[in-house]
Amino acid sequence: EYEARTGRMYKPPPPSARRKNIEFEPLSTTALILEDRPANLPAKSVEEALRHRQEYDEMVAEAKKREIKEAHKRKKIMRERFKQEENIASAMVIWINEILPNWEGMRATRRVRELWWQGLPPSVRGKVWSLAVGNELNITPELYEIFLSRAKERWKSFSEASSENDVEGASVADREASLELIKLDISRTFPSLYIFQKGGPYHDLLHSVLGAYTCYRPDVGYVQGMSFIAAVLILNLEEADAFIAFANLLNKPCQLAFFRVDHSMMLKYFAAFEVFFEENLPKLFLHFKSYSLTPDIYLIDWIFTLYSKSLPLDLACRVWDVFCRDGEEFLFRTGLGILRLYEDILLQMDFIHIAQFLTKLPEDITSEKLFSCIAAIQMQNSNKKWAQVFASLMKDNKEGDKNHSPALKS
Repeated sequence: EYEARTGRMYKPPPPSARRKNIEFEPLSTTALILEDRPANLPAKSVEEALRHRQEYDEMVAEAKKREIKEAHKRKKIMRERFKQEENIASAMVIWINEILPNWEGMRATRRVRELWWQGLPPSVRGKVWSLAVGNELNITPELYEIFLSRAKERWKSFSEASSENDVEGASVADREASLELIKLDISRTFPSLYIFQKGGPYHDLLHSVLGAYTCYRPDVGYVQGMSFIAAVLILNLEEADAFIAFANLLNKPCQLAFFRVDHSMMLKYFAAFEVFFEENLPKLFLHFKSYSLTPDIYLIDWIFTLYSKSLPLDLACRVWDVFCRDGEEFLFRTGLGILRLYEDILLQMDFIHIAQFLTKLPEDITSEKLFSCIAAIQMQNSNKKWAQVFASLMKDNKEGDKNHSPALKS
């Protein structure tokens, strides 16, 4: 159109004006150094062309090295994965054929404890957790169904009678708030898995277990964080078994103290933790002290959810494995293991950054590194173990109460 309007014909530039080397179009900036310069620029000298060729060869060699290194890394990961799968398969046979049929006689043996430390095979994890937690409360599947029915009736009555005036006042309002909190908390439970949220396959199941518990233990009710514990159990156990383990787990002294927000008991646990913190990590302990950074700032969230919110799920399950073996002591030992793992980083931080870091731990934390740090933590202070240290703190508290008793003063 332009040619017809102007009467001019387009003439292509002579071959000499074109780029001399047009064997290929450069695919990257690195390839450009092998190209001759356009005709309107000075040509490369022989030395410059050789230097560019050498630089290009070096870059290609480096790229190949990185590629080989990545390939070796992938192979190593695959080998470790295969080895891990083989170990899990062989461990599963031992657990199913030898340990579980002889649970009471074998659970405390050195061989079983060592195997336990390495992590339970997923296929037997729920069964071992149930046996280890026990059922001191003597809850049956039938009892679960009774409290689940009560929960469903309560949900129905709340929805029907929320505007009526003949409801029982404050206590009902508290229960209503508790049930509303369950609904809210479920939506925030393992959101990346998309299985506990509304419409997900485990949403109703989690709702049922938590609702039944609020009816079973109205003195405790629902406390934020419980949904994570119930969710982990649901992933590893059948519905009624998950409820039984959940209720018994929350009845343990440590969990009961935290979920009932028993400040006096919680302070004892924090004090015991600090005894072993100072013993194992004195430098970091003093650093925290210098900022008046107390354990409640980071421990509460860890203990409330048994690390299931703070750690990757597979790693949290490994922590649960040994927690079921060793009891509450291991929860605090795990906390010290985390502090040991990140000690060098934490020593460079101030109060705000430490609190932020410990509230949201790095996602790339591995079980090998963490359990190596946990293993290095010695839960012994002046020849006293955790239980003895905690008992002495409880005794000191009781004696203090006696000394401040009005009866004694009179």
